Amino acid sequence: MRHGALVGYLSGLFTFFTLVALALGGAIYYGKSLFDGPGPLEREITVVIPRNQGVGEIAETLARAGVLDHPKAFEAGVRLHRAGDGLRFGEYAFPAHVSMREAMEILISGKAIEHAITIPEGLTSQQVVERLREASVLTGDVREIPPEGALLPETYNVMRGMPREQVIARMRQEQKAALDKIWRDRDPSVPVKTPDDLVTLASLVEKETGIAEERGRVAAVFVNRLNKGMRLQSDPTIVYGLVGGRGTLGRSLTRSDIQSRTAYNTYVINGLPAGPIANPGRAALEAAARPPKTGELYFVADGTGGHAFGKTLAEHNRNVQRWRQVERARGAAADRVAPDEATP
Repeated sequence: MRHGALVGYLSGLFTFFTLVALALGGAIYYGKSLFDGPGPLEREITVVIPRNQGVGEIAETLARAGVLDHPKAFEAGVRLHRAGDGLRFGEYAFPAHVSMREAMEILISGKAIEHAITIPEGLTSQQVVERLREASVLTGDVREIPPEGALLPETYNVMRGMPREQVIARMRQEQKAALDKIWRDRDPSVPVKTPDDLVTLASLVEKETGIAEERGRVAAVFVNRLNKGMRLQSDPTIVYGLVGGRGTLGRSLTRSDIQSRTAYNTYVINGLPAGPIANPGRAALEAAARPPKTGELYFVADGTGGHAFGKTLAEHNRNVQRWRQVERARGAAADRVAPDEATP
């Protein structure tokens, strides 16, 4: 009887564990099927995963967006795969009927949607910050306007939610890397003593022309004038001396503007202005570092969007007269004065 009771007990215990194993296996199979099976999403959708969210919070975010309908199952699956610390914040695209496993892998990949932000060459640092403040995909504010000329204008890919300060830091790093290389490869005959002076010279080039083919010739004019001890007489330096980082004067230059005594006005000071007047792009930096040998000392607008260059004052005056005719034909304001005609 004792033997029969023991057998019965062991048989019952075996049956119990068998049922538990079957139940556990069934639960695992169901969970795996649920985790790997197609989800409820009917069409592709983008979801923003904020910073510093835990697995449970991410699961709830995905559930609210309709990516999955069993957030607890997603959380359990992520933890079983020990992937909780690998989920990245950002904006992600989830295709229709994405499974929980696929959603987890998308978040682990870190391949968030990137948005392109283009910063044009020639903006002042204040104008760059204003552009970044207008970018709705970025967050936070910029506490301090960066030094003029310290940013590299380019197209930057950013993720939604990226802090504006982080974009500024990246622009400064890119500018430093570009400037270091360009400074090493510069023509040593260019009369600039420091990388900062090169940035200042390049900023004048950037503000004087938006035509790629002209940058080298404009830089050459400034270098030739510096070598001869001539004043640079660059209109944008007048404007910067008057308005600083705001960048634009909003009207034509007048005689009193040309004669304004600021540390930037290259009509009244010798050599380079006190500092950069904008953030030059890579091409302007390269043009300033290695300008062609031209012998040209003057340039003036030619009416087509470009400039007419001259080696002598007589040649330049003829170019100025042609520009005056273009201005009169366009009905230029009577008080508009060409700085080239009004050197103090």
